[in-house]
Amino acid sequence: MITIKDIARIAGVSHTTVSRALNGNPLIKKVTRDRISKIAAEMNYIPNYNAKSLVTKRSFTIGLFFSSIDQGTSASFLVDVIKGINHVLDENYTLSVNGIDALHNFGTILPQRYDGILVMSQSDEDNAFIYHAKKMGIPLVVLSRQLEDSSIMNVVANDRDGVKEAITHAILQGHTKLAIIEGKPGFKSSTERKQGFMDSLISHGLLLKPEYFASGDYSIESGYSAMTYLLDLPDPPTAVFCSNDDMAIGAMNACYAHSIDIPKQLSLIGFDDIMFAQYTNPALTTVRKPIKDISELGTKMLIQLMSNPQTEPQQLFVKTTLMLRQTVNEI
Repeated sequence: MITIKDIARIAGVSHTTVSRALNGNPLIKKVTRDRISKIAAEMNYIPNYNAKSLVTKRSFTIGLFFSSIDQGTSASFLVDVIKGINHVLDENYTLSVNGIDALHNFGTILPQRYDGILVMSQSDEDNAFIYHAKKMGIPLVVLSRQLEDSSIMNVVANDRDGVKEAITHAILQGHTKLAIIEGKPGFKSSTERKQGFMDSLISHGLLLKPEYFASGDYSIESGYSAMTYLLDLPDPPTAVFCSNDDMAIGAMNACYAHSIDIPKQLSLIGFDDIMFAQYTNPALTTVRKPIKDISELGTKMLIQLMSNPQTEPQQLFVKTTLMLRQTVNEI
């Protein structure tokens, strides 16, 4: 097995210089770092992270925790989160992905196991986990859900304003019969998006009809079922807001099954702007919640906290964007 001492012998430098060079230490000249990295690659050097952990007292593991992976976290959402993190995270680190709801206890959430933790939080029920990690002194950044506690680093988007903008656009196109397919019960994002929907209707003097509030859980299947319910109403809506794009895709399929033309007979709006949204037929009008950007920014903040625990906590907002495509028609 190749060691840093073998590389040092070939490079004609000390093993300390090799160690520092391979870890990107700026005290080592770039030309030296590059030469040592080239020699290491040619020798097929594989770092011994167990030994490295013993020396540095670091685990080289970042924990990524969702409120739940099985419930309410779509595959597309998960992919965007991991893409954003991996765009920033050093290749020396391992990313451990878990659902908070799957933890039997918090006894394994220790500084010896995690150098830092990212929480993609959807629910207030995550607070017990968040405050445990904080109590353990693990650098922590909470993403997606806005916190009241200013002592915790927090990166969020304003879902409520994004939905309000989208619904206002539909109303300006002449729609007065608007329905919503709600997100997973208990999730903060579901509440915020529903509130944005209601805010827009109220500000334009439109009635909130109870029959136009359909239950969903962020899954494609729930979008299909909820849209089927709405289409079967005696007085169906002319526009439907789906609280995420996965449900919008399910709703779109329900419309096809009922021979409802989108957008001629019914307008449809989603939320998230997943990769597939622009490739549906017709292309989905949706609110872009930049999950990848939120994850990327949150990871940068976590790395900063890990290197400097005295970093002042901030609450950072990432703006949503209304993506106007082809599923909203003027009436």
